[in-house]
Amino acid sequence: MKKLLPASRKYLQRTALALATATMMAPAFAGWTVSGTQVLDPNGNAFVFRGVNHAHTWYADRLTQSLRDIAATGANSVRVVLSNGTQWSRNNGADVTNVINQCKANKLVCVLEVHDSTGYGESTAATHISRATEYWLSSDIKAAITGQEDYVIVNIANEPFGNSTSAATYTADHITAIRALRAGGLTHMLMVDAANWGQDWQNAMRDNAPAIFAADTLKNTVFSVHMYEVYNNAAIVQSYLSSFQTRNLPIVVGEFGAEHNGSNVAEDAILQYAQDMRIGYLGWSWSGNGSCCVNLDIVNNWNAGSLSTWGNFLINSTNGIKATSKLATNFSGTTTSSTSSARSSVAPSSAAPSSTPRSSSSIAVSSSSVANGGTCNWYGNRYPICITSNSGWGWENSQSCVGRTSCAALPAPWGIEGSATSSTAPSSTPASSSRSSVAPSSIPASSVPASSRSSSSVANTGGVSCTYVVSNSWGAGFTGAIRVTNTGTSAKSGWTASWTYSGSNRITSSWNATLTGSNPYSATGVNWNSTIGAGQTVEFGFQGNTNGGSVETPAITCR
Repeated sequence: MKKLLPASRKYLQRTALALATATMMAPAFAGWTVSGTQVLDPNGNAFVFRGVNHAHTWYADRLTQSLRDIAATGANSVRVVLSNGTQWSRNNGADVTNVINQCKANKLVCVLEVHDSTGYGESTAATHISRATEYWLSSDIKAAITGQEDYVIVNIANEPFGNSTSAATYTADHITAIRALRAGGLTHMLMVDAANWGQDWQNAMRDNAPAIFAADTLKNTVFSVHMYEVYNNAAIVQSYLSSFQTRNLPIVVGEFGAEHNGSNVAEDAILQYAQDMRIGYLGWSWSGNGSCCVNLDIVNNWNAGSLSTWGNFLINSTNGIKATSKLATNFSGTTTSSTSSARSSVAPSSAAPSSTPRSSSSIAVSSSSVANGGTCNWYGNRYPICITSNSGWGWENSQSCVGRTSCAALPAPWGIEGSATSSTAPSSTPASSSRSSVAPSSIPASSVPASSRSSSSVANTGGVSCTYVVSNSWGAGFTGAIRVTNTGTSAKSGWTASWTYSGSNRITSSWNATLTGSNPYSATGVNWNSTIGAGQTVEFGFQGNTNGGSVETPAITCR
């Protein structure tokens, strides 16, 4: 049995006491809630985090101006670094109250986190998650956050374990922390950070998220992964985020950058898949990272007028904050999608009460929109071309639309299908799975290095075609995907893709499909992608070993 630190032992004693003396009636529930993969704001509307991190505990004098500047980017949320006093000066209740008030004044959802636990078990300075839990339940902090459930999300502890902690310990300690916070009277939405310094490369959080979620009596916990050098290609990003979609649990990318420790991060894939799957993200960090990590600064030297390369991409790229952020409706003062904000432009989910963009698998493209603007094939999903917006995403005639220039910029075979004179709407298709519209879209070929791409394609009878794509390869292994397209005029249910490697390539893992066989292989859809709307594409991924051979692109049979 692992010997507990004194602080941990004291924590367990306090937890037992709190559980024993908790009142039979839970406090009135308020604030943010979880519904499947979605986060709901206090008005019950779907919300997608589009924000940044701010290192408040080290730069307390920068708070007021920084939050103003962060809000001016169009961000709808900010993750604020706090200290419980075990590594840095403690942020007391008065300071936390000021942070919350500043967030509210700038219409930013306030995610508060305790940073002192970072890398516990590997960092000698880090303190156990129990100390973070004690901080949230301390009299001054609890008083500061109680009554602010509509504005505050409690991120229990930042990256609370390093690489040396077992999945069992990670899970048990988080369950204990959540139970203690609920027994202590907190009804806020809770956020749980991943193990492995937040990157979860051993999948402790991913594999145990259902158990951790179930331990929350309010079922109001969202999970957070920090995507740095582990997530250096699109396939890895897609695989990890999709795993939470499959489990029907909420996930956000709580931290990420364009590079970390000199290694590349697939930030373009993170933004795209976050947008495709309606997953929140918060970039690290506004400024002040110091000489070791200056490339992670979003603005240079706290100057909002001087965006770094990373900051410009995070804020101004196609799937960045400006193009996809929408205020929480408890700030915008409406429960509908009609209210616009001067701080942000509208994305498909942001404009609609639901955070899931509705595609041709779930609604018909309106004939009036098509008549005026045409139709955009957005990586296999069809949307009308916007009439009033020339770029980005919009919301017209009660559905999402795509700006003409944004659609025209898509790589072949996607892009504009209609024209300004089109008068016929594409045939509508029956609604498929309620989750089908959040199936991950394909990463454009341009986002994968040419040296890492290869594909084979085959068309089959029955109205289904498949494409085998190698997305990345290295000496002993590879990652890839198979894209299944419904070429017919009606929905296709129960597709199957089959292939055989002629050499030594073998699959070691897969995602977004049920895989059988050991060469030959056969894959079928899972519950949310087994039905494909007319003209739509679904994708599943895999990783394999070359076993001393070269990477293959086999022929595929699909039906």
